Amino acid sequence: MEFLGHSTWVLVHIALFSGLCFAADPFVNFELTYSFITASPLGVPQQVIAVNGNFPGHPLNVTTNNNVVVNVTNKLNEDLLITWPGVQMRRNSWQDGVLGTNCPIPSNRKWDYQFQVKDQIGSFFYFPSLNFQRAAGGFGSFIITNRPVISLPFAAPDGDIILLIGDWYTQNHTALRQTLNAGKDLGMPDGVLINGKGPYRYNTTLVPDGIAYETVSVEPGKTYRVRVHNVGISTSLNFRIQNHNMLLVETEGHYTSQQNYSNLDIHVGQSYTFLVTMDQNASTDYYIVASARFVNESLWQRVTGVAVLQYSNSKGAATGPLPPGPDDLYDKTFSMNQARSIRQNVSASGARPNPQGSFHYGSINVTDTYVLRSMPLVTINNTLRATFNGISFVNPETPIRLADQHKVKGAYKLDYPKKPLTGAPKLDISVINGTYKGFIEVILQNNDTIMQSFHMDGYSFFVVGMDYGNWTESSRGTYNKWDAIARCTAQVFPGAWTAVLISLDNAGAWNLRVENLDRWYLGQETYMRIVNPEENGETEFSAPSNILYCGALKNLQGSQNSSNAPMLITGWKLKLFFTLLLTLSAAISISC
Repeated sequence: MEFLGHSTWVLVHIALFSGLCFAADPFVNFELTYSFITASPLGVPQQVIAVNGNFPGHPLNVTTNNNVVVNVTNKLNEDLLITWPGVQMRRNSWQDGVLGTNCPIPSNRKWDYQFQVKDQIGSFFYFPSLNFQRAAGGFGSFIITNRPVISLPFAAPDGDIILLIGDWYTQNHTALRQTLNAGKDLGMPDGVLINGKGPYRYNTTLVPDGIAYETVSVEPGKTYRVRVHNVGISTSLNFRIQNHNMLLVETEGHYTSQQNYSNLDIHVGQSYTFLVTMDQNASTDYYIVASARFVNESLWQRVTGVAVLQYSNSKGAATGPLPPGPDDLYDKTFSMNQARSIRQNVSASGARPNPQGSFHYGSINVTDTYVLRSMPLVTINNTLRATFNGISFVNPETPIRLADQHKVKGAYKLDYPKKPLTGAPKLDISVINGTYKGFIEVILQNNDTIMQSFHMDGYSFFVVGMDYGNWTESSRGTYNKWDAIARCTAQVFPGAWTAVLISLDNAGAWNLRVENLDRWYLGQETYMRIVNPEENGETEFSAPSNILYCGALKNLQGSQNSSNAPMLITGWKLKLFFTLLLTLSAAISISC
């Protein structure tokens, strides 16, 4: 391919294509620069990770089937990867942004992510996946809106509201990392942030003066789509808006059966979308609350996020006590029943004009079963670690598919146990050998003492059952085989199990992990490697032209990303160029 030449070269190619028509999925481009800034979300100056100078990062809004190009500049003093949980990168785990699939972006370097949001809608978020960095920020909302030709299963809202909620520590992420490395618990968070801001001063004892808080401005009588993401470290949060019903309509890419909630538990890594009508009087502002769950509230009072919902005709500030959340510290039945009540809207179209709920998962034969058991933290080689099935995962030095492509021996092992190991816990590089087009059952058995969130990149799975105690084969009799919600992050209660069904139709190497950041950092993860044995170049994309090399292949990196190298039209830039070129030629054609 020649270097980009002068205008006559372009005009020649326009002339060559001027008789053609071209209708391609459009490209959307974003520039994200990651850097450290100083902020005081809880009144204490600290180092946070900003995106384009903002904390948190601004939302990325795309439309179904868009080709998304994200140019990331790493101005941190450590490696960086950005991951996009829930965004189902069809056939493209090269862009997933976790260590098992990507080499990290070095400090003071740039890298372009390119993927397509194929046949997707919904509310998600992005964040940095390395070195406990999410505890310092770097996250933002990732919204996929439907194409205009596909109708919504509800009236178009009058506006969108995005709320990023999450627990927060006033120590920076490197100090938190050191605490975990020393075998210590992080302890109680210092608070909860809403959109990167501390609580409104609803209580002069619990909340110091001078803390900036979030204000959400609305118009009376209008209905808003409220997208809520729990971007925190480890705390489940109960979300509620004082005196307002929240009509749940979508979670993580799938429309839900519509029902009103006065409050909803949102666990770490989960996203929900509500419709909220501003149907109250405006005598005062209203509280928006995100408070810690399953804790002793007398000790955890400060771990509460409070924002303000303000009508345009409001007559005064919000006053008085916060609206109470569920009171069930020692009884988790309420929360589990609430989780079970979230069902798929089987009559709604998703990203395509066929009902997304028409996939009859309940009648498909399961081809394999994996029981993944979580246990309390253990000491392995004098280091505190977290495990699945007795294995604490060690990320391979050479990412999985890169190792496959270059035949790197010993990079990882395909011997992940289907049931918990009976011997002593161990460190390992074992991953699951998934069968392409298989339909598997995964049992998440949480024998740890904390609430956990399980996530799988590259997929949505059907959450078919959950209950307390240990899962047995007879537990299948309780499964929901008709309208179980499909999502990418499921809660697993302590001393309980959650069962999910997954159709392995997306080739690649995909991360399975706990979303609780401390447990993830300490090794509670693995990968599922899914390869089509009849691969013909169409099942999975090849490695991108700008691929980074590390581990056993670091010598291949060379100077391919040197800032002094001439600009070649390759990779996504080549695709973008020809998309624009052909679209222009179609526009000037006399006829199609």
